[in-house]
Amino acid sequence: MPNSFVKGLVGFLKDLVIIVAAALLISFLVKTFLFRSFFIPSASMEDTLMVDDRIIVSELVPDVFALEHGDVVVFSDPGGWLPNYDTPDPDLITAALDLIATVVGFGGSDSEDHLVKRLIGLPGDRVVCCDDKGLLQVNGKSVTEPYIVTPSSGDAASGMEFDITVPDDSLWVMGDNRYDSADSRYNQDKPGSGFVPIDKVVGRAVVVSWPISNWTWLDNYAGNFANAD
Repeated sequence: MPNSFVKGLVGFLKDLVIIVAAALLISFLVKTFLFRSFFIPSASMEDTLMVDDRIIVSELVPDVFALEHGDVVVFSDPGGWLPNYDTPDPDLITAALDLIATVVGFGGSDSEDHLVKRLIGLPGDRVVCCDDKGLLQVNGKSVTEPYIVTPSSGDAASGMEFDITVPDDSLWVMGDNRYDSADSRYNQDKPGSGFVPIDKVVGRAVVVSWPISNWTWLDNYAGNFANAD
């Protein structure tokens, strides 16, 4: 075998290794500092997010860009919100593919350790359910929420009445599927009394990326909360 061919093959393999390593490094940095992917394991955010949807989450929120009312946020369990899943071990091929996807930022292997809800109350906000029309009130202002799902038309924005003030460095969150969401309302007996520490927030969900039929940008309906700021 000619030396020139061997040298060329070695050079090609070396370049290939460098390209692959650089691509993995860039993908890892994107995942670590910019964007991550999660899948939706429950119906608590329907019809905004459906079970098994995949979402792209911006990790620039809240470290670079501030959280806003109406943001769809992903956060790690504040303590006792999630059940203990008995998840079967995947086969080797599935595990390998998910590992590769996770490394490059498009896996969702830790999705079941996180929750997705809509941000209703920021630090210092008073959130009350409900006014005489069944709407939530934030800082004394009624908020129209076109994204929520209720059992029947005209039902209140929450089946549970509450009157809370969000403490410093915390959030009050609720699912869009308002009568089928174990959110802040139903975790007031857990650590944090139902409030989510801001340092538990992974980021803001910005787009549904899969399946293609569900692709959409995720609106925070900030205008609906404008009078509550």
